[in-house]
Amino acid sequence: MKRLAIVTSHPIQYNAPLFRKLASSGQLAVKVFYTWGEQVLQKKYDPGFGKVIDWDIPLLEGYEYSFVKNVSTQPGTHHFRGMINPTLIDEIGQWKADSILVYGWNFHSHLACLRHFHGKTDVLFRGDSTLLNDRPGVRKLMRRIFLRWVYSHVDYALYVGTNNKDYYLRHGLKERQLIPALHAIDNDRFAGDDKALSREAGLWRNRLGIADDELTVLFAGKLDEQKNPFLILQLAELLKDEKIRFLFVGNGVAENELKRKAAGNPRVLFLDFQNQANMPLVYRLGDVFIFPSRGPETWGLAVNEAMACGRPVMVSLGAGCAPDLVEEGKNGIVFRSDDSRKCSQFIGELSRDREALHRMGSYSRQKIGRFSYDHIVTSLVGLLNSR
Repeated sequence: MKRLAIVTSHPIQYNAPLFRKLASSGQLAVKVFYTWGEQVLQKKYDPGFGKVIDWDIPLLEGYEYSFVKNVSTQPGTHHFRGMINPTLIDEIGQWKADSILVYGWNFHSHLACLRHFHGKTDVLFRGDSTLLNDRPGVRKLMRRIFLRWVYSHVDYALYVGTNNKDYYLRHGLKERQLIPALHAIDNDRFAGDDKALSREAGLWRNRLGIADDELTVLFAGKLDEQKNPFLILQLAELLKDEKIRFLFVGNGVAENELKRKAAGNPRVLFLDFQNQANMPLVYRLGDVFIFPSRGPETWGLAVNEAMACGRPVMVSLGAGCAPDLVEEGKNGIVFRSDDSRKCSQFIGELSRDREALHRMGSYSRQKIGRFSYDHIVTSLVGLLNSR
């Protein structure tokens, strides 16, 4: 059985289910090497949400892992020297890995792994960068030259979507080196028992004062300038229909200003940050989900989650997922982050045509099916067993 070593910084709610599926596939032996070190298990203050976050779903169950000692004086993902692991390469060697999968190159130890193992074993890479924030100039040219050197140490890149694939091609990787591993979430957990979850969400909506016949536009995420939540207040001003509500779920630096501007408008509601276990209910509080980010967002996994819950989606061009997840008019719209006109027209149409609302929601759930961990496992197993 092929042995795959995975190098990544810390346990993440979107990666843990994939690691479990890889381990349980029976076709690969898998071990995850976490480079942040054991200190990553401590609860952390998230400046984006403005509070301490402790995820309430299991992140370390169902697969083999180890925390590699990190000697960085400032451990973390915010800078290149946040992961310095002198024993990492030896630990991977002692485990006798046949292949190595590295998440992200922009940490000292991760880049060292790419360089050390290149030419010795198959080096796989996963990241979700795009060209959405490209700006012309000398710095762009220098960065492109540097990134071509980085990716020259990669045998195969697992691309998460169209924008990410274009990024790899621009930086020197060939089509034959690109393996589809489309960005995924735990679709089954979010789809759940739809009838039961919808019934419970309906009761929650009623407690919030939202009537059954009212259309609710949902935003869930960090309340900051990049996420562009103020666009939603513009929509609330444009759409005067009393039967259209707007619900913000989350916290962040823009929260007080949003609440100040929304004061006096009973159609705009706020809920605090909700942890992962509660999110299948949260998405069902809304009838349509909006992701208005100014960008660049490398993807936007909240869109996957809303679609798995059977919701139409409104996604800005600043989100990397837009060309992959949204089919205009079939399960939502794609819009410029300042295009309040297109957004308000779409919401107005859905409020008058509930049949279209349900049809788009069903198409979302159907479409997100191929963005799954099972598909990533199939891609990885197929690649490694062909070597």
